[in-house]
Amino acid sequence: MRDLVMERKPKDWDITTNATPLEIINLFSKTFYNNKYGTVTVVDEEVKDETLKTIEITPFRLESRYTDGRHPDTVTFTEHIEDDLKRRDFTINAIAYNISQGQIIDPFQGQSDIKAKIIRAVGDPSNRFEEDALRMMRAVRLATELDFTIDTATKTAINDNKSFLRNVSRERIRDEFSKMILSDTPKSGVELLEELSILEIIVPELREGMGIEQNQAHSFDVWQHNLKTLQHAANKKWEFHVRLAALFHDVAKPKTRLWRDEKNDWTFYGHDVVGAKMTKNALVRLKYPQDLVELVSKLVRYHLFFSDVDKITMSAVRRLIKNMGREHIWDLMKVRACDRIGTGRPKEAPYRLRKYESMIEEALMDPISVGMLKIDGNTIMRITNIKPGPKIGYILHALLEEVLDSPTANTKDYLENRAIEMSKLSEKELTQIGQAGKGKKDQIIGEKVETIRKKHWVK
Repeated sequence: MRDLVMERKPKDWDITTNATPLEIINLFSKTFYNNKYGTVTVVDEEVKDETLKTIEITPFRLESRYTDGRHPDTVTFTEHIEDDLKRRDFTINAIAYNISQGQIIDPFQGQSDIKAKIIRAVGDPSNRFEEDALRMMRAVRLATELDFTIDTATKTAINDNKSFLRNVSRERIRDEFSKMILSDTPKSGVELLEELSILEIIVPELREGMGIEQNQAHSFDVWQHNLKTLQHAANKKWEFHVRLAALFHDVAKPKTRLWRDEKNDWTFYGHDVVGAKMTKNALVRLKYPQDLVELVSKLVRYHLFFSDVDKITMSAVRRLIKNMGREHIWDLMKVRACDRIGTGRPKEAPYRLRKYESMIEEALMDPISVGMLKIDGNTIMRITNIKPGPKIGYILHALLEEVLDSPTANTKDYLENRAIEMSKLSEKELTQIGQAGKGKKDQIIGEKVETIRKKHWVK
């Protein structure tokens, strides 16, 4: 109902009713019911709207104590919607709409709080958080996603009850944290976690950067730098793993910071390597999937690549691609761009970084060589009875010249037939054709490189 009041399309629909689970089941052709709390899932595969394919319907209910800090020990069905609403977490989620009467039921002034952009617990906030401590994380997540503030009494209760979060499963905390990082303003979310003393419980590593001055290249301490780097990733709408890497990329700077008299400045040697280990530990603790943990840790490990335009070599670029993987090398460049903005620099992609991107794209070009042919030297020797020697190379380059002119010629049958025909030519004739093939290859490579460099505005 909250989304409808805010004039937004809901991501899912929840219906509550005075009907019993059995009565609900008898009304629909396809349902699932394996929930001791009364929820019946109704399925309609034919409807086009994805949000309507599965709908959860729950009877009005009252709840007993939450001994496990997550689920009520027992539930009792009731005839009154108000009884059901008073067990909800926040006032903005304790609004219902009576379809038959066209009436909004709002006993806790949730509409007023939506208008005022306030997150407020229903009733006594301490009671709500004792029932389910995850609600404290949810309050921060909702405030972040909706750009709301948390009212003073609810904030105080979160501070007073934050220790209960230690009893909540890491997976549930992770899910709320992930939604917050995927919001439009994750920086404010992390700051709110810190303000409410929750961050020290879930990701204490990030707090170590607070007040840690950096070297002269940086305008902010490590804490603010990491948060600004994260926020830029969000501003660019980049992927979740890029955002996490942006947040953690300099997490090890406090542990590796040393003052160097010869530089008259701070140094952070090895913070990329140490940071990768710290990132991995934090994400494993939060129960993230192993493949995501490895990817984010790798992005942190290699974010500090050398990019001096006067000294960059293609071999160094190729090594970075090998270490990072072809499929994620551009994610690394995104992290580096965020890092620059987080430092306080005005450009995310100055000339030196664009040059590096150009060299990456050049290194990733499909190789133009005899290796791309659907035939090799061994096959040529077998079908032509030619002994090993330079003539095999001449034939391969002659075939390459044909394929470069006509890519559809790169088939096993065609090349084998042409190889047999070419084996009857003299070495002089084959040399001339082969040299033409090499020249064609060099021309095509040159044209591709020129196009790439123009794209990145580099020489």
